[in-house]
Amino acid sequence: MLRGGARRDRGAYAAGTDRGERGDRTGGDPLDAAQERRVRAVLALGGVPQSDLPDGVQQVRLRLLERTASGREAPRDVSAWAAVVASNLAMDWHRAKRRQERLGERLAALREPAHPSGEETSLLSLAVAQGLDDLPAAQRQVLVLRFFADLPVRAIAEELGVPEGTVKSRLHTAVRALRDRLHEDEVV
Repeated sequence: MLRGGARRDRGAYAAGTDRGERGDRTGGDPLDAAQERRVRAVLALGGVPQSDLPDGVQQVRLRLLERTASGREAPRDVSAWAAVVASNLAMDWHRAKRRQERLGERLAALREPAHPSGEETSLLSLAVAQGLDDLPAAQRQVLVLRFFADLPVRAIAEELGVPEGTVKSRLHTAVRALRDRLHEDEVV
């Protein structure tokens, strides 16, 4: 989860003369064992999980090698520089984790079904069917035409030969009765 896009160190440090402070510039490991332990400790204390610690140590090594390859002066104290880089990597790890969690939440919200599924759907369907059966025929008819056949109020009024106000009144009464029935049965 640690990536190379974390903040770069700022400025060059005066070059030290002690090989232990500057790291190995002969192509070997730029961090000695003590520096590596310190980097691991800083990462772990920064909240990076054990499984990501080797990646974090490698990132610190890579940054030190990149710094050397670019011709910049070596850090005066490689151990301190590596600890700061490790601390920045830990902060970056947490930022990436939060970003990933937010992305997961957004994706989960997109996947949530608009309608209940499975057993909830069956229960709701049964309750609605029973509620419709209990409605007077005229109210049931306009409710079915409006919400199940998806006809506009004007078309329903024309087809039934009644005023639009009558259709609206029947719809209002039917919806209220059905809602009350579903609440009474504790379905919704």
